[in-house]
Amino acid sequence: MRKVVSGLFISLDGVVEAPHLWQYDVFDEDMSAAMSAHLDSEDSILLGRVTYSEWAPYWPTSTDEPYASHINNTPKIVVSTTLKQVDWKNSTLVSGNLPGVIGELKQKPGKNIGVAGSPTLVRSLLRDDLLDELILMIHPVIAGSGKRLFAEGDTLKRLSLVQSSITRSGVAILTYHRHP
Repeated sequence: MRKVVSGLFISLDGVVEAPHLWQYDVFDEDMSAAMSAHLDSEDSILLGRVTYSEWAPYWPTSTDEPYASHINNTPKIVVSTTLKQVDWKNSTLVSGNLPGVIGELKQKPGKNIGVAGSPTLVRSLLRDDLLDELILMIHPVIAGSGKRLFAEGDTLKRLSLVQSSITRSGVAILTYHRHP
């Protein structure tokens, strides 16, 4: 069965928004290898509305490889209750019954279903026990402001650490699974 996997750049203070502003100086060969492995392991991508709206104007014409080719050619499932249509190549809009959609996707043959960016969607998937694996790439920086992965008042959720490594530039890559 396929897994739903989220991999996020995150600061020490929990910020996941706009990592290009604070992660650029620690993206080394180790990070590149981890990102390549993550991309190679997925063949579908879940996107939340905000990430879709921010990325759809940029990535179709981007030459930032290898991600541009990956994100443009991989099927994208856009989760939104407010969008009426999605025009980005290989995109499908889903507006209801997310657990049912995730269940159907996981039953189909293929690789992992990745979650790109989309911290609000990641929180929702965690809350509803729909996220199988959470990879946090914790950067040695305090961003100070920006959208955080976890919000005040989120309910208690236990995860199991299944893998950890530290890159040469000091980024901790921690992989968690749902706690049994």
